[in-house]
Amino acid sequence: MSTPTTPPETSPARPPFSIADAQARVAAELDRIAPVVDPLAQRFADAGHTLALVGGPVRDALLGRPNADLDLTTSARPDEIERLVKGWADAVWDIGRDFGTIGCRKGDWTVEITTYRSESYDPSSRHPDVVFGDTLAGDLGRRDFTVNAMAIVLPGREFEDPYAGIVDLAHGVLRTPGRPEDSFSDDPLRMMRAARFAAQLGFDVAPEVVAAMTAMAERIDIISAERVRDELVKLVCAPHPRRGLTLLVQTGLAARVLPELPALALERDEHHRHKDVYEHTLTVLEQAIALESRLPDGGPDFVSRFAALMHDVGKPKTRRFLDDGTVTFHHHDVVGAKLTRKRMQALRFSNDQIDAVAKLVELHLRFHGYGSGQWTDSAVRRYVRDAGDQLERLHILTRADSTTRNARKAARLQRTYDDIEARIARLSEEEELAAIRPDLDGSQIMEVLGIGPGPRVGAAYRHLLDLRLDQGPMTEDAAREALLAWAAAHPD
Repeated sequence: MSTPTTPPETSPARPPFSIADAQARVAAELDRIAPVVDPLAQRFADAGHTLALVGGPVRDALLGRPNADLDLTTSARPDEIERLVKGWADAVWDIGRDFGTIGCRKGDWTVEITTYRSESYDPSSRHPDVVFGDTLAGDLGRRDFTVNAMAIVLPGREFEDPYAGIVDLAHGVLRTPGRPEDSFSDDPLRMMRAARFAAQLGFDVAPEVVAAMTAMAERIDIISAERVRDELVKLVCAPHPRRGLTLLVQTGLAARVLPELPALALERDEHHRHKDVYEHTLTVLEQAIALESRLPDGGPDFVSRFAALMHDVGKPKTRRFLDDGTVTFHHHDVVGAKLTRKRMQALRFSNDQIDAVAKLVELHLRFHGYGSGQWTDSAVRRYVRDAGDQLERLHILTRADSTTRNARKAARLQRTYDDIEARIARLSEEEELAAIRPDLDGSQIMEVLGIGPGPRVGAAYRHLLDLRLDQGPMTEDAAREALLAWAAAHPD
C-alpha cells in the first residue's frame, strides 16, 4: 500500500519561484522594517547578544506575503530580553515568559522575542518542557518545518538556512528539519500545523512527513483542546482548506480531533443510491467560501465555513435504506446541530460561535420547504425570525449546499432562492423584519390586562408575536382587541 500524499489534483497553481526575485522581496521587507528592528538589534548587540528575524516573517518575505508581526529569536534569556526592550518599547508583556518569549509593542508593530530553545513533551503531559539553547543553528533545528527554519541575523542581514528551507519553499514542499518522528514527538501539534500550512500556503507535504503523521496520530490526544481548536480555525480559514482537511482525514488525525468529518465518508452501496457525503461536504465548503463576499466583512469567515463543514454530520446517524431502494436521512439537520454543539464544546469554542454554527446546521434544510415559492408571508417572516442575526450566513450555506450536476435543477434552485431573498427584502423594507416584535410590549400587555409581571405576560407576548408573524403589522387598537380576545379565551 502506497503512502498517502496530498492529492496532486487539488494542488493550487503556484507562480514560478525565482531566487533572485525572492532576494529582492526580502531586501524590500528588511528596508520596510529596518526603522524598528535595526535599533533594537543594536541594543542586543551592544549587550553581547545576537538577534535574528526568524520563522514565518522570513518565509513570508521570501514569498512576497505581507506579515504584520515580527518574530525574533535571541541568545538572551527572558529577563535580559525584558531589560533590553524596556525604554525602547511602548509596551511590554511577559505572558509567554515560561516559554522564553517576551512580547512588546513599538508604534504600530507587535514584536515577540524568544530565547533560543528546544522543547519536548512527556508522553503523558499536555505541556512541553522548555529548555533554552545557546545557538541559532540549534534553535532552527527544533522548529517545525524547514520553510520556518530560516533566519536573518540583524542588523547585518546575514541569511541563515542550515536545512535548505529555501529549496523546499521553491518546490512548495513541507519537510521537517530532522526526522519527522522526532519533531512530532517534541510537539504533536506540529502534525496539525502540517495540515494548516498545506491549506495556507498550498504546499505539498513530503511523503515521510505524511507517513509519520499517520503512524503517530494518537499523539495528538495529549494536546489541549484549546491548541487543537486554534489550529483548526486557522486551517478552516486558510485559502485552501480542502487540502488540509483531506490530509487530516487521510492520516487519521481527523478521527481524533474532528471525527464527524471522516464519518461522512459513508460506505457507498453497490447501487450508488446516495451521494458521497464527504466529497459533497468539501464542495459545499468551497462554494460557501466563494460566496463570502456577500458578508459585510467579506472573508474568511469561520462561522459560515465551519457550518458548511458540519451541515451534514447528522447523516451517518440518520441514514435508513427503504424497501424501494431509496435512502433517507430524516432529521439529520436536528441531529447534526446537536453533534455540532457537542463537538464545538469539546474543542472549547465560545458560546457565541457554538450557537451560531449550530443554528445554521439546524436551519440548513428549511429552505427546501419553500418549494416553488408557495410560502406565505407568514412563513417567510418565521424563516427570518428563526435565522436571526445568522440570516446572511444561512443564505450562503443554503446556496452552497446545491452541488447537483444537473444544470437545469441547479438553475431552478438558484431562481427559487433568488425569489425568497427578494421576498425577504420586500418584507424587510415594509415591516423591518430584522427587528420583528409584537405590536404591544410587555408593559402595554400588563396595562391592558391589569396584571403584574409573571408567566401570563410571557404567554400573551408569544401570542401577539405569532399574530405579528402570521398577519403582519397591526395597529395598537387592533393589537389590544386581539389581546383581550386571547385573555377571554384563556382565563387564569
